[in-house]
Amino acid sequence: MRIAEALILRADSQKRFEQLKSRISGNAKVQEGDEPAENPRDLIEEMERVANELQSLIQRINRTNSATPYDDTRCLSDALAERDVLMLRRGAYSVLANAASVTQARTSRSEVKFKSTVSVPETQERIDILSKAYRLLDSGIQELNWKTDLVE
Repeated sequence: MRIAEALILRADSQKRFEQLKSRISGNAKVQEGDEPAENPRDLIEEMERVANELQSLIQRINRTNSATPYDDTRCLSDALAERDVLMLRRGAYSVLANAASVTQARTSRSEVKFKSTVSVPETQERIDILSKAYRLLDSGIQELNWKTDLVE
């Protein structure tokens, strides 16, 4: 199995776990004299099985990411951390650009006037640079994910 396939399986397992959790909660109590639509004990057993499979899969993905070289200086785990931080930084600058570019319509001269304390064009340029770096890094990661076998 390739890393990319394992990531898809991980996402499916996480969704399955959340569905089971919801179904358990929905069947945790019933009106006296009624029966639950599903047996909570059976659902709990299935949830535990899915949780164990998910843990094993995540551990294998993490071991593979740590053992797989991304380039001459980084392993795949390092590239993933860098990609995550690029997205965080891009998001922060995006919020900043939106906040700084808010215009307010004033109806009278006595209303408070606001002005931007940061350069919106410079901030947008920074967003573009971070977005490009993210795209390039993500493309390399995705390519490697489809080429690399998952370790046991």
